[in-house]
Amino acid sequence: MGTDYNPALYNIMAERIKKFKAVLFDLDGTLLDSLQDIADSANSALRQLGFAAHPTETYKYLVGDGIEELVKRALPESFRDVNTITECLKLIRGEYRRRLAINSKPYAGVREMLGELQRRNVSMAVLSNKPHEFTCHMVDEILGDYDFEIVRGAESDVPVKPAPAAALRIAQQMDISPAQFVCVGDGSTDMQAANAAGMYAVGVLWGYRTADDLLQAGAKKLIKNPGELLNLFD
Repeated sequence: MGTDYNPALYNIMAERIKKFKAVLFDLDGTLLDSLQDIADSANSALRQLGFAAHPTETYKYLVGDGIEELVKRALPESFRDVNTITECLKLIRGEYRRRLAINSKPYAGVREMLGELQRRNVSMAVLSNKPHEFTCHMVDEILGDYDFEIVRGAESDVPVKPAPAAALRIAQQMDISPAQFVCVGDGSTDMQAANAAGMYAVGVLWGYRTADDLLQAGAKKLIKNPGELLNLFD
């Protein structure tokens, strides 16, 4: 085994790995590459209000905290009054409803990873800060082949991530301890919510944020491709 092998540490890690029973996935930037549809919808709304559009890549730093925050960040600072935010929000919702799955697709390896988790009888759920209506539609439309026990987007009665309330509610509904969840996401809000809920935070490096962002937000593990997640369930 070599001089670095520590049997006691190995056994502790093995027991920790065996305890995981469920995965709570973020959606955008984690399971689905949806940035183009989000950017196109937001830019269409901005143009209708007479504002400049943003490059698609800029939206990597505007998304993640819910549609209301996206609108505030996308608007010019001097036009973030209540009326303009409300009108822009209405327009973006309408534009996005028409574009939900035009360009959005699973990242490479996601389908294979989900299929293997399902084969291993790992419980799966989705929690997104995207509005609940859009979250459910996208999962049904693009990932309908996979058995997610719960799919939840942002709803008015529960604060969005990084608050842990929605994640904890999902754990309760699935009757699985939060400590037995792996929480997988591409953003700081996902890592913060995971830690606040007592879940194991795994950051993905193919999404919208950097490794430094994820580690600073509390990621316990970073993965470069979806297949690496399976190592936690060997």
